[in-house]
This record gives sequence, C-alpha cells and structure tokens, in this order.
Amino acid sequence: MDSEIMYQIALTMAKGVGVHTIKKLVSSLGSERKVFECSRKELESIPGIGAAIAKNIKDPQLLKQAEREIHFLEKAGAKAIPFNSEAYPNRMRECIDAPYILYSKGDMMMNSDHIIGVVGTRKMSSYGKTICEEIITSLAHKHPDLTVISGLAYGVDGCAHKKAVELGIQTIGVVGHGLDMLYPARHRALSYKMMERGGIVTEFRSKCIVDKKNFVSRNRIIAGMCDVILVVESGEKGGALFTAEFANSYDKDVCAIPGRIGDIYSAGCNKLIKSHQATMVENAEEIEQLMNWDITETKQPNINISRFMQLTDQEKIIVEALQMGDKMDMNQIVRKTQIPFGELSSLLFDMEMKDIVCSAPGNIYFLPKH
Repeated sequence: MDSEIMYQIALTMAKGVGVHTIKKLVSSLGSERKVFECSRKELESIPGIGAAIAKNIKDPQLLKQAEREIHFLEKAGAKAIPFNSEAYPNRMRECIDAPYILYSKGDMMMNSDHIIGVVGTRKMSSYGKTICEEIITSLAHKHPDLTVISGLAYGVDGCAHKKAVELGIQTIGVVGHGLDMLYPARHRALSYKMMERGGIVTEFRSKCIVDKKNFVSRNRIIAGMCDVILVVESGEKGGALFTAEFANSYDKDVCAIPGRIGDIYSAGCNKLIKSHQATMVENAEEIEQLMNWDITETKQPNINISRFMQLTDQEKIIVEALQMGDKMDMNQIVRKTQIPFGELSSLLFDMEMKDIVCSAPGNIYFLPKH
C-alpha cells in the first residue's frame, strides 16, 4: 500500500480534525506527510488551526494507529481510498461533506456511467419486493453497466443487492461500521457474493464504536455516490427519508414509488411525492426519462471530426465524448471528459456559438446532424 496513505489515515484519526480542516492543512503545507513533519508552532500559524488542533495532530499515537489500520486492511484484503485518488467516487467528491477517506472491500468501480441508489423500509411488502426487482431488472437489461447502491440492511436494501447479484451487475453496500465486522450478520453470505462484482464501502475504520448516528452518516454516502435515489417503500420516518434528504441537498434526483393511502409502508414515499421532494415513478422507463438515460444509450454514427479543423484540444475531447451518445447532460460530459464543471460550461457556450454543439433544456448537449 502507498506509504502516503498512512499519513492520510492518521489525519482522519486526529481529534477535532474534519475533512475541511484536512483540506486546509494540505493546501497550506503541500501534503499530508508534511503536516506531520512540520512543527507544532508551524501548524498553529496556519489560519484556522489553533493550539488545540495542532496538539491533537502532533499526538505520537496517530501514526502508530494508522499503521495498525493499514495492517488490518492488508490482512482483510481491503483498501483505503483517499479523496485525491482516481478510484474515489467522482459523484461523492462533488459533495461538500464528502469523507476524506473511504474504505472498501471487493472488486468494484465506483465511477460507472449509471448508478442508482435503492433504499427503503426494512419491513418490505410483497408489492415493494415485486416493484424493486422489476425496476432493477429492466434498468440492468438496457444498461449493463448499471451499479446498484444500497445500505445492506434488511428489506428493500437486501432485495436490491440480491437482485443485482442475480443479474450479474455491480452492487455496492455502504455500511455504518468498519470492515472488521458486518451488520446485519445474516447478510454475510450475500456480502461475499457482492464482492465478486461490487462489494462493501464505509467511511469508518476498524474497531470503531457502532453508533446509531453512523447509519445516518452512511446514508449521505449512498446519496452522494449515486445519480439518482429510488425510495421503494418507507414509513413516515426512517433512514430512507434521510437518504432522500441528503440527495436533495446534493441536487441529486430522487424518485419514489407511490402507495395506497393509509399504507404504513408507503407513507414516507407518498409524503416525499406530495411535498415535491421526490418525483413519482412507477417503472424503470420513467426513471430513464428523468435521468435522460433513455436517450444517451442510442448511438449515432461517428461524425467526421475532420470538418472541425479549427477545434482546440479541449473542444476535440468534448466532441469525441458527445459522439459516444445521442445526447448528454453536463454531469455526464464532466465524467467523460474530466473537464471541471465551470470550465466546461464556458467551453460549451463558446462551442454552441460556433455551431459545433447544440443544446436543449436541462443542460443537455448534442452534436448537430449536418
């Protein structure tokens, strides 16, 4: 494992040091290693870093604890994925409260083109099970790269993971504890199957105290890693509603399956729909339409780039990305080109003025057919 990871893990272990403080320290000093190599006085001189935080960072036990965590990860066949890693989920990186490090176990790719989070009650009805399985099956049939993310809990979570495993598509379980345990234990066999194509992700290191608030925290990661959240069934209160709330705060799309009036398992979904916190959907096709997945899958013949002889290097990258699909939204183009959102917006505006690209409502872009 990369030696730099020890310093990255150690920083997350420092008392009172959150992700924003870590970013400030690294920005000021250049790397996590230099944070530990500099003096306490140098740390205190950084704006916003007081004596208490500097003292906590200089705790000699931190690096020893981080080293023990690395040994655990190596023995468990797990990985630490820091914020600056290419393997870190790009969608999560855009969220203001993204964890500085994620821990994972399995064989997964967290930046596939189509990612849906499926959440809901632990006491799922037969109606909910049928709808959940039908939607995942239909989406997987049209989008073989589909990734299904959930929380590995009983009910809707377990149903979504099991159906994804059955279909042979990637599925990722986000848990509220370290990788030295699994909750609920009854899903251990399921987790092993998930690791063949997908696996387990957490922000919590081994031997951490399992607390109720951990599971609320993990819900934000489910929301952050996805393109869209689907709430299948939910009571008037529950973790699924927290996930939907996080998704809305991240400007993600949220969908909910409607249910009968008075049905306790649908009260949460109906509430989300009625309060305009979720779009009502009844099938996979409606999710595809909402996400523009139905139109991005239609391939068009390659356009001869030679007619764009005056393109800059970045414009060529954008054109080549748009050739991969009939239409794409801004987020999809960012993922395909790795051009920052603000810079991409300016480039697309200039390209539209030069008749290189066309736009449609909803920040949708496509190549002109001429």
